[in-house]
Amino acid sequence: MKTWISNSDQNLEVFIPFLGKYHRPVLGRCCQTCTPRSWDGFYAEDLSTLGFRDVSRVTEGDTRFRGWLVRRVCGFLAAWEWKIPSETPRELPEKICGGRRVQDVASSRAHGCGGDERSRRHWKEICRILGEIQAPLSPLLLRLCHWMLPKLLSRLFLSVQLQQGQLEMVLRAARTPEVPLVFLCTQQSQLDGPLLSFLLLSQGIGAPRVTVGTRISPGLRSLLQRLGGIFLPSGMAQARSERDEGLPGTVLDAYVQEVLRSRQPLIIFLEEPPGLLRLSDPARRWLLRVLRALRDGAVPDVRIVPVGIAYDVAPGGAGRDGAPPQPLGIAACLRAAFQALRRPRGCARVDFSQPFSLREFVENNLVGPTLSGNRPEQLLLPTILGTSVPDVGNVGTLGASVGTEEEILVTALELHTLSADSSACSAIMAVGITAALLLHRHREAVLLPRLMRDFSGLLEQLLLRGRAVGFRGQLRALVLHSLRQLQPPGAGLGPPEASARGQLVRLAGGIRQRLGGEAAGACAIRALLLEVLPILGTPCGPPGIVLSREELLRKILEVLLLLPPILLGLQPCQPPERHSLDILDKLVLGGLLEQEEPESECRGCDVAPRPSSRGRSCWDFTDDSDSDSEDRVPKRCYKLSEPQGFPGFLLFLCRLLSPVLWSYGRAAEFLDRPPWPQPEADYVEALLEFLDEDEDGYPDRSLALSSLQSFKDMGVLEELQTPTGPLLQLSQPFQSASNREKLRAFIHQFTQL
Repeated sequence: MKTWISNSDQNLEVFIPFLGKYHRPVLGRCCQTCTPRSWDGFYAEDLSTLGFRDVSRVTEGDTRFRGWLVRRVCGFLAAWEWKIPSETPRELPEKICGGRRVQDVASSRAHGCGGDERSRRHWKEICRILGEIQAPLSPLLLRLCHWMLPKLLSRLFLSVQLQQGQLEMVLRAARTPEVPLVFLCTQQSQLDGPLLSFLLLSQGIGAPRVTVGTRISPGLRSLLQRLGGIFLPSGMAQARSERDEGLPGTVLDAYVQEVLRSRQPLIIFLEEPPGLLRLSDPARRWLLRVLRALRDGAVPDVRIVPVGIAYDVAPGGAGRDGAPPQPLGIAACLRAAFQALRRPRGCARVDFSQPFSLREFVENNLVGPTLSGNRPEQLLLPTILGTSVPDVGNVGTLGASVGTEEEILVTALELHTLSADSSACSAIMAVGITAALLLHRHREAVLLPRLMRDFSGLLEQLLLRGRAVGFRGQLRALVLHSLRQLQPPGAGLGPPEASARGQLVRLAGGIRQRLGGEAAGACAIRALLLEVLPILGTPCGPPGIVLSREELLRKILEVLLLLPPILLGLQPCQPPERHSLDILDKLVLGGLLEQEEPESECRGCDVAPRPSSRGRSCWDFTDDSDSDSEDRVPKRCYKLSEPQGFPGFLLFLCRLLSPVLWSYGRAAEFLDRPPWPQPEADYVEALLEFLDEDEDGYPDRSLALSSLQSFKDMGVLEELQTPTGPLLQLSQPFQSASNREKLRAFIHQFTQL
């Protein structure tokens, strides 16, 4: 954005006093571990110097014409010049009907019919299924909607920023012959689909096909199909497995292959708003079709482009209370648009990550061994129950709940995109920083100068860690702008009420994902202090306590096994013990820990029992390269430190995970309540009602679902297969009240209230 508006409606000059000593971080590099060959592809260091542009402002530079009159109608002229592929109504059905798999499946369903009659039924059935999936694009309707969309965007946002270097990366990838682009995006708002479609079409990448969820009215579905929206056929909505998909699934396979062959961009939203931090069932089915197209040789390769969209406050998301998304219609869209227009204008930013090769990702498949190896049930359960730590040095076998090879690949791509790629390529907005400060640092009323000082300190910590921000401007204007976005109409400044606390949790989620690893380390330090202070006594105080490296790593590993990597923004291709080492290094580099001198006696936090030395495991962090000199090599120890510029940063990091750990702790308390067994849907709704009973809590549906999945992985809950469907029940160890109390105590040790 170029200017900020203060309370007196005075334009403020843009300068960045607290960014002068830092280079603007480059967002969105692909994973060097999973896709090393793609690391240098379509990327150049000079791309970061190309600057930004506001895509909601269409200028005469976007047209072939110049002049005074052109500047008045440049939006209409630009929309009329965009290249939209023409489609023949019968061309696509003929290609799909000619597919061998489609013919085999259709023939198996048409026994007893003559040749001509069978062909006609075959044709009608495929056309019906294809009509449910898509419709031919309407160039006129597409141009009119994309001509009106920038006008709506300019009234909703001060600007919609796009880094031109990232756009150049995508354009280079789009020029690769015979290799289509698939954009994977986490959905923040229902506006994401039209915004991305407009962006790709206006920048010359092409008219994309956009996957749309199932909760859509028939009228809106027909409109979106003419604009490029694609849907799952109705026959797949009730299918529980691949075997039940039948002809609709086969037609969908053939359709996705044709879309990829024609090199039309494909946009897949990985989750439905509000983001549930897990792959939605429709997105899983779409990704499975893309993997099959690559496996069957329909295309030589697919370029995956993770996309991050960041808003100050997502349109239509201000009043969410964690309820599941409701059916969407044209009237609901218009009502949401009018409500968004009444709010103060915020800012938005779209970021493209570096395209990477799907074939290379599949060939390496470094996440698969992590999924098929030892589960938290094997690693964490003995620690919770107080039994000995098992030997987990060898890799476990594939669990029955992981699925087939295709499902493992889809899950691997899901985890990598949700936990690392999308969060890494999404910028941090000013409202997210302010929300995190109000929620985790200033529980009571705070003066504006203090809030400004903490805003600058937290921003500096983020920039020191290479995290990119989606704003610039004067510090006072940024903080006032954030407060206007957060403040509901008619409310005054002060501590957040219970109704607004859930919104602050969602807005501060970006900060949690960027600092999630260090926050897990801070919670581990807190747990160690709780163990040590009763032994040493209070006169020593936390600054005088020395922490053993081995105990720090074990405590960090416990947090990492308790919480999924999606919540912490960690790469799933790395094992937890590697993340533990990286987190400890970050705590040292960030100034939160200082290495103690070798001659000191490291007895301050060396209180936990040692695991058996019969085998090496992920719990064993000792260096036994020279076991004979073990007595002569002192232990590596650390003491607490305070980073300059942001006092109390360790406590702030602990509180970053307080909404997550509070939800997990309350979910552990809830285990005493419901009758067992029961359906999973009933369990989730009852858990949400239980979370709402605490006025000082953080009720959030995504965190409740995350706790459910973690309890399944840990072996606290298990599924009981019945003729009416799977039911949830307590596992054998946790049918004991004492073991449930041990689980609550284990979670509570990391919680900072």
